[in-house]
Amino acid sequence: MDRVILHCDMNSFYASVELLAHPELRSRPVAVCGDPQSRHGIILAKNDHAKSFGVATAETVWSAMKKCPDLALLKAHHDKYRDYCGKINAIYCRFTDMVEAFSIDESWLDVTGSHDLFGSGAEIAGAIRQAVKSELGLSLSAGVSFNKIFAKMGSDFKKPDATTVISRDNFRELLWPLPVKEMFGVGGATAAKLGRIGIGTIGGLANCDRSLLTFQFGKLGGMLHDYANGIDDSPVALASERKRIKSVGNGITFRRDILGEDEIRTGVTALSDTVAGRLRKYGLKCRGVKVDIKDPLFKTISRQKQLISATNITSEIVGAAMSLILRYWDCTLPIRLITVTAINLQDEGDAEQMSFLCGSGEGAQADPAFRAKVERLDRAVDMIRRKYGVSAITFGNILHNDIGVDLDVHEDEHEDG
Repeated sequence: MDRVILHCDMNSFYASVELLAHPELRSRPVAVCGDPQSRHGIILAKNDHAKSFGVATAETVWSAMKKCPDLALLKAHHDKYRDYCGKINAIYCRFTDMVEAFSIDESWLDVTGSHDLFGSGAEIAGAIRQAVKSELGLSLSAGVSFNKIFAKMGSDFKKPDATTVISRDNFRELLWPLPVKEMFGVGGATAAKLGRIGIGTIGGLANCDRSLLTFQFGKLGGMLHDYANGIDDSPVALASERKRIKSVGNGITFRRDILGEDEIRTGVTALSDTVAGRLRKYGLKCRGVKVDIKDPLFKTISRQKQLISATNITSEIVGAAMSLILRYWDCTLPIRLITVTAINLQDEGDAEQMSFLCGSGEGAQADPAFRAKVERLDRAVDMIRRKYGVSAITFGNILHNDIGVDLDVHEDEHEDG
């Protein structure tokens, strides 16, 4: 018996959640961004009306407004999205305990064992779509298939608010004529390389000699050949299993280009504070810090460093990020965007190897008793913010800044698993 896998993908999730509070905008093109008032930053999400004008996620607000002058801009509320994500997953769990998040607005469900209770995969998908719509006022598209890859591609096949069944009988008819870039796992660069060897469709990928693809692309080539032929037995994780987070980061496009060490430190402090706070919330520490910098011409550099001691202390992440920037960036040059990411994560309770590098200077390890005191202070700040709000306590250098950062920085918040 084949497995029955669903992939549920919320339609324009951020924008749809924001429109619940703005029903008067439903017939207009709408986009969610970090700073609607100044019209700076990037587009985080858009509705279908905005998409029809060519508005794209991650493009600048300025560029989006040129395409669509009537675009309504709404501020992002990430706490609200996480709350709705929890409600959506609670609905999924009524039908199966095998629910695996792919992102905040996408999940796989294995409903193989739910057939007797709730009907076929398509019927379960319909019931889920109806429950989400009637209870939360949101819509989703669902793919139903015999493996995770085709279920995911099914949810992308027809939008919005639709169910697509991709079976062993119809996957060649539905998927093989599509451009190869529509294949799950094929990015722009890979699609271009496939095109150079004469593969332009998913069917062409499926019918190509597997050994040739492995020779050209390594392990990826064989994997993509299998995916195109419906070969994938990867399981759906239980909802109770927490996906291991590999990195926690945050970035912001500033209200204006920033210059000089002081302005850079203001931005880095706000970003590092949110990253460190989320590490503490998840019970994690990082052994490395990565910084990405983008200039006004969209040139990007990325640098990272390893730490002597694993940390979730805000000041230590600020220090690591600033040391990277001061080493690799000329602070007299303008910066458009900075991202700070905690990498090489470990659980708080993992054993820590002591270092002999105590004292001063880069790479030195602070006195353990002092570090413990600073960490307790950070946790006291976390407690105050949970009780009184994120803006109840802040850093002095962040107050009254004009570059568009505060302690609720969420523009490019991300976690990678």
